[in-house]
Amino acid sequence: MSDKVYSVTQLNKSIRKVLLERSASLRDVWIEGEISGWKVYQSGHAYFTLKDAESQISCVLFAFNFANCQKAFLEKARPDAGAADGIKVQVRGELDLYLPRGSYQFKILQVRIAGVGDLMAKFNELKEKLAAEGLFDSARKRSLPFLPHRIGIVTSPTGAVIHDMGTVLLRRFPNIEIRLFPAKVQGDGAAESIVRGIEYFQNSEWRPDVLIVGRGGGSLEDLWAFNEEVVARAVAASNVPVISAVGHEVDFTLCDFAADVRAPTPSAAAELAVPVHADLAAQVEDLSARLVRAPRAAGEQRAQTLDHLGARLSSALKGVADRIEARISRASDRILASIRAAGISAGHRLENASARLELLNPESTLQRGYSITLSADGHVVSSAASVAKGDILETRFKDGSVHSVAS
Repeated sequence: MSDKVYSVTQLNKSIRKVLLERSASLRDVWIEGEISGWKVYQSGHAYFTLKDAESQISCVLFAFNFANCQKAFLEKARPDAGAADGIKVQVRGELDLYLPRGSYQFKILQVRIAGVGDLMAKFNELKEKLAAEGLFDSARKRSLPFLPHRIGIVTSPTGAVIHDMGTVLLRRFPNIEIRLFPAKVQGDGAAESIVRGIEYFQNSEWRPDVLIVGRGGGSLEDLWAFNEEVVARAVAASNVPVISAVGHEVDFTLCDFAADVRAPTPSAAAELAVPVHADLAAQVEDLSARLVRAPRAAGEQRAQTLDHLGARLSSALKGVADRIEARISRASDRILASIRAAGISAGHRLENASARLELLNPESTLQRGYSITLSADGHVVSSAASVAKGDILETRFKDGSVHSVAS
């Protein structure tokens, strides 16, 4: 027995040396398994677990080795958390020991797809089955109420999820009512616990307006309870609108497809569930102010409209009056001209008549040296046969008259 005392680092280095020296056959090997817990860091390096039915091993795929990977794998393994989970792969690499943690890992040099993992195959199969039944049809999905009074939540009572959702809900709408059904969200019995929570809120006297079902992020296995058929059917059958908030934005579960609305994260679900109270108050205040201003603005608008119409009417009437006045003026001119012409014509006719009358006037005859003989009753004697013996006659000259008795 040696009394030598090793530091932790010295011990890990010694183990690493022994591991590398005695495992030459594991320097460049292919192993097969299903990816779980896939995550790519800002450095570009990917870390995950490769597992089979009975065991698992930690793996690292450095950024500079992505170029050696199969294209089909790279298309599936986006650099998002969980993007490659469930993919069954064959990887080539070497065994190593990670000194800071004292754990051994498999450094991967190359990756190729071996086939979809068992869980992913089960997921796809069940998804197709439920989709064929119309469980995911958009036509059956309901809109969320604009202003819910009660929010029911089915999730774990511990952890950051319920805290984050409660914080967001109460910050956005402080007097909202929230009730939690403490469900198991991972492992044996989780699916049944989630279903009990959904059914509780449907049958409870405290009936919520919106139901949020979810949990935080994790691997495909961690989230599997939300892929169980009983959960998907319970969500689809809920008589309360359901928001599914499972995992991170890149995680999709059957619960998401069955729900009325899918939220990318639990916090986002809280934001979708209720509006911001302060925003609503500001909108109400603005609408109230607009309601007060509206009649006055409408009156002012009508007054301006009447002013404009009055001005247009006045202008139109003035135009009509001007046109009528011009027509009257022209008619007057024509009438006056006609009257003047008629007067002149009448004057001419009068003068002609006067001249003719003057010619017919007996007095005019006398002026020319003739005389006129009148009977006693004043009639002109134009024939000797009309005079009887003894008739008194008057003969007129231009300068006097003479009376005589017919013999």
